[in-house]
Amino acid sequence: MRTDCLDYPLPQELIAQSPAVPRDSSRLLVCSRASDSFSMRLFRDLPDLLEPGDILVTNSARVMPARLFGYKYPTGAHIEILLLERLPMRSPDENPRFRALLRRRRRLEPGDIVLFPESMLRAKVVESREDVGEDIVELGGVEDVDGEIDRIGRIPLPPYIKDYRGDIERYQTVYAKVSGSVAAPTAGLHFTPEVLRRLEERGIRRVEGHLRVGWGTFSPIRAENLEGHVLHEEVGELTDESAAKINEARRAGGRIVAVGTTMTRLLETAVDEDGVLHPFSGPTALYITPGFRFRAVDVLLTNFHLPRTSLLALVAAFLGVERTLAAYDFAIRERFRFYSFGDAMLIF
Repeated sequence: MRTDCLDYPLPQELIAQSPAVPRDSSRLLVCSRASDSFSMRLFRDLPDLLEPGDILVTNSARVMPARLFGYKYPTGAHIEILLLERLPMRSPDENPRFRALLRRRRRLEPGDIVLFPESMLRAKVVESREDVGEDIVELGGVEDVDGEIDRIGRIPLPPYIKDYRGDIERYQTVYAKVSGSVAAPTAGLHFTPEVLRRLEERGIRRVEGHLRVGWGTFSPIRAENLEGHVLHEEVGELTDESAAKINEARRAGGRIVAVGTTMTRLLETAVDEDGVLHPFSGPTALYITPGFRFRAVDVLLTNFHLPRTSLLALVAAFLGVERTLAAYDFAIRERFRFYSFGDAMLIF
């Protein structure tokens, strides 16, 4: 399939620069493959749109403060490091390594050291990837690297959010737990404790999975055809308990509602040919494009995504290409808000 089939024109003013207040006041576009019409609701209506016995699967990922500000040793030149993705450990005693973007006036070479004020953390450039504009850095100098990143780092926002000065916790879900992601699972940003309570009261259960969201998920597809794109691996986990509860709900006639493309990828990685979910822990590079056969997910809750991305390709696979483009056209006409801080879709 040609990548330009996932293009659409979006007025810049529809790119949300701040989240809805309160969270559940965002708008919700409801659609399905079987219907020729769309309906508009508010996110707080979600419990009324699902049925008792359905089960939601949410991503427990928490965005780590991946922006680090330091200086090159020994020159003192200011360096900003944006951690993009943690790389697999090659041995248990190895320091963590990350794909990273280094913002600096002059090029850094392998072996260069970056230090950070008021911290013993140090970053060493181990590889320079000029062809893709990024580097590999190794972080060490402290016993708890993750804890030190949490202490001195800042939360990165997507580049299309230009000047947000509000509460940075609004870029975390209310149920975020497991740090390590460099971007939020944005479909979950609309939930409030009140919506979660009403879902439970209505008999709609919720279980958690975890997929560590990497920057590569949001990268545009530069290949002429979707099949020419390679998706970066992301590490995920679905526990024995969560898999068992999902299977129990499906046997009882409930639907599996994936909250976001992240949980869709995790569930479709962990499901077998017969639609049975199994525990899973490890990396997945599952790339879902039109023509994919969904075995796990019955309902998808998702935000509006950038053109020519794997996220939009997944939505088009679930809803159908023509219906997806029609839904986006409808949302633009009705002035829905797009991207991370924007509105949502509920797709049956």
